[in-house]
Amino acid sequence: MAYDEDLATRVREMVGELRGVREQKMFGGIAFMVGGNMAVGVHGEDLIVRLDPAEHDAALARAGARTFDLSGRPMQGWLLVEPSALSTERRLRAWVDRGTAFAASLPPKASKKR
Repeated sequence: MAYDEDLATRVREMVGELRGVREQKMFGGIAFMVGGNMAVGVHGEDLIVRLDPAEHDAALARAGARTFDLSGRPMQGWLLVEPSALSTERRLRAWVDRGTAFAASLPPKASKKR
């Protein structure tokens, strides 16, 4: 599945301000990793956001958010956000900031040499 390159560019510009961010192909899309932990990504036309599992249900109340579930096994703390909820830079920034803050709060993972 191809992913929305325009959305990926918008996210890339936002996370480019942070240290230790790298891109990785994942879930048939692209993921942005902070300290080796996934923060946000793009899958199809949707934004993937990783957040504290304790915040999952409350985040679902936000417009356009749904549980990330590609295999029939929903992942607590992982959301997909539809394009209509990302129409402004402010809306996108709120989700990107949430994902990057959570990933940064996790212990760094050792990077794999390629």
